[in-house]
Amino acid sequence: MKKFLLTLTLFIAVAITAGAQTAKGVIQGTLIDAKSKEPIEFASVALIPQGTTAPVNGCNTEENGTFILTGVKAGTYTLQFSFVGYMTDSRKVTVANNGKVNIGKVALKQDKKLLKEIVVSEQRSQMSFEIDKRVFTVDQSIASTGGSVTDVLTDIPSVEVSNEGSVSLRGSESVTVWINGKASGLTADNQGDILQQMPAESIEKIEVITNPSAKHSPEGTAGIINIVLKRNRKAGHYGSVQAGANSLGGYNASGNINYSSGKLDAYASLNYRNNRRENGSKTYTQYFNRDSYQLQTGDGERNHNNLFARAGLTWHPTANDDIYTNLTGMFGGGDNKNTIISDNGTLSLMDVTTRRTRITDGENKPRMYNVEAGYTHRFATDHYIDISLSHNIWNMENKTSYDQTIENTVTSATSNSYQFQRNKMNNTSTEIKLDYENKLSENSRIEAGYSGRFSDDESPVYTYTDKAHSIIDEQLFNRFIYKQNTHALYGTYSGRIDKFGYQIGLRGEYWETKTRSLDWAQENSGTAPAYTKKDFFALFPSLFLTYSLNGGHEFQVNYTRRLRRPWGGQLNSFSNITDSTNISFGNPGLTPEYSNAYELNYIKNWKNHTLSLSGYYRTTEDVIERISYNVGNIIYTTSENVASSNSAGLEIIGKNRLWKKFDLTTTVNLFYYKLDGFNYTINNQTITGKADENFSWNARMTGSLILPWAITMQMTGRYDARRIVAQGHRKASYSFDLGLRKSFNEHWSMSLSARDLLDSRRWHTITGDSNFKRDAENWHGGRTISATLTYSFGNMKAKRPTKKPKQNESMDNYNGYGEEME
Repeated sequence: MKKFLLTLTLFIAVAITAGAQTAKGVIQGTLIDAKSKEPIEFASVALIPQGTTAPVNGCNTEENGTFILTGVKAGTYTLQFSFVGYMTDSRKVTVANNGKVNIGKVALKQDKKLLKEIVVSEQRSQMSFEIDKRVFTVDQSIASTGGSVTDVLTDIPSVEVSNEGSVSLRGSESVTVWINGKASGLTADNQGDILQQMPAESIEKIEVITNPSAKHSPEGTAGIINIVLKRNRKAGHYGSVQAGANSLGGYNASGNINYSSGKLDAYASLNYRNNRRENGSKTYTQYFNRDSYQLQTGDGERNHNNLFARAGLTWHPTANDDIYTNLTGMFGGGDNKNTIISDNGTLSLMDVTTRRTRITDGENKPRMYNVEAGYTHRFATDHYIDISLSHNIWNMENKTSYDQTIENTVTSATSNSYQFQRNKMNNTSTEIKLDYENKLSENSRIEAGYSGRFSDDESPVYTYTDKAHSIIDEQLFNRFIYKQNTHALYGTYSGRIDKFGYQIGLRGEYWETKTRSLDWAQENSGTAPAYTKKDFFALFPSLFLTYSLNGGHEFQVNYTRRLRRPWGGQLNSFSNITDSTNISFGNPGLTPEYSNAYELNYIKNWKNHTLSLSGYYRTTEDVIERISYNVGNIIYTTSENVASSNSAGLEIIGKNRLWKKFDLTTTVNLFYYKLDGFNYTINNQTITGKADENFSWNARMTGSLILPWAITMQMTGRYDARRIVAQGHRKASYSFDLGLRKSFNEHWSMSLSARDLLDSRRWHTITGDSNFKRDAENWHGGRTISATLTYSFGNMKAKRPTKKPKQNESMDNYNGYGEEME
């Protein structure tokens, strides 16, 4: 560990020294509103040499109105300032060799005539492209208003959310989900619960990174989904309150406020949601080895209440320093009720010999707390260091009763059984991050950093066999403990030669896992088994090459190495008995799966149209898959490193703005998947999976139309073709959403949405082997109509640009006034 940190320190020291050796002149200052004296953020600053009209350098002001131009050659220049709603102004400056010029405060006057002429004639696109990711603006998704993060993700191209809340990208569940660029306590165990309860109104945008560079965690072979939460910053104060309800009986209310000044930025939000959903299932299983079958139907409902709160504070002690802290909390609870009826009989006679009725009644109480603190120092505009520390606590207490009746339909004899299970998941994690970035010259940049994550999970399970909850079933007791510590060091170097750009990166990760599973005797005797320890070290290189042509053509090819670590629930050998005929358990012997990912991207921009083509190919070793086998009338399911796989695909994205009133985004994903065959023996049962390959595709189209009377309409349709899964396939499915938003004035607006308007969002899977075949269909939610009313308040100044140029974007892409060239 000491060598690791020493290497990081030396790397950063060398980088800082290199940056100092290449530095030239510096110009800095602050832009303010001439009337209110408040800072103007995101305004354009252009540096124009004397005697010319074309800028040679430029930037945008920070949130506190400050700007810094570095690497300025000696000479005389004109500094030109511009921003929407203000009159353009300029200053003359002379820079000496390695000199520093501070022009102080520059006051811009509002252009009252221009402000009066501003009307809503176009809509902001829901999706934008950046060099390494796609960005989706959530406030443009009308159908998600009043919903959860899960609802939002369902509408993102190439992203899918299963009935259990698991997220997949381009057909793979090996995807990492972040909040504000960090894990923030999200794990595969609690991810579904948190995303289903987090309100959509708290999100600013979602970033989809299909092939992340060495700067990012290699976790998730399919890529990273980063959920960026709102933290609006405007001069003065700004906020809104919102209330809504839906046709399933759910309702929500929220409020948020933001405050910003030259020295302080603060925000706070509070959201309450009552989430009601209905679910159902139908499963038909044939057992060929003993001439029997089972027909199982289920229906249930979910009623959850959740409070989600956030607050943050950023202090700017100087123009180059930020000290910040963010707090997030989620509290709630609710109940889940489900009834499963299973008819068993002889397959050849199709009779019913026994009927099993199992009623599940459960309640849970989730608690999540996250605190983050950090410090950022900017040596110059493109030269900074950021240090952050975050701590997360996640608790989920579940109490579930299982009341089961078995009836012999031949003799009319019945038997009853009862079980009550109490499970409390406890997860704590701490993350330390240090990121350094330095733009060495106009055509070169380095990034380096360290990331450490330390997590501790414990989930005891108690099962009682009486309704007084006093008799413990010792065979079903389990206390599972899972610890993982990860250390990572990364470095990247980016450069450009004329129209050719490149980035090379390397990330090294060392991680250690410890697991321990205690049964009842071990829990009470004090003779706990030793931890099962495993440690790993791996290198993850990345390479990005870009080439730009005249006329808006851009090509990119990249390569990264990724991995997928098994999560706690997959390693826990304890059996889940929610359904007594379908029992699942974990596998402590699982190992990580590794992937090599390749992409070839092409982007063409026109004035009102964008076309993106992405070809991708991925090879994966030791694929983790869910496999099933039967013993008697019970199906057992676990996870195994079954085989190797290959996948390839072509993703086509088209953005079209038609008639300035209609914005159309179309995504088509064509992909091929091949899974090698496998043969395993588990609990004296031989499980065979035949080699299988499949070509599949999905398509999504979202259209947004501005109607008269300040009404916006949004329509989203999706189709998923048939695809293979381990031991079977999933059938095709489709869905359609519709939303309307009406703005009454600058303060009031209302949204109406219909999710799953055709009531067709279902999962239909067929699996099996030589001994059995299963046809399973399940659904949740169904058609939902929602209405949401929003009131906005505060100082309603001219809106800031929605996109600030990234620090690693070349000024060649901008016209010198902060506006991206078409």
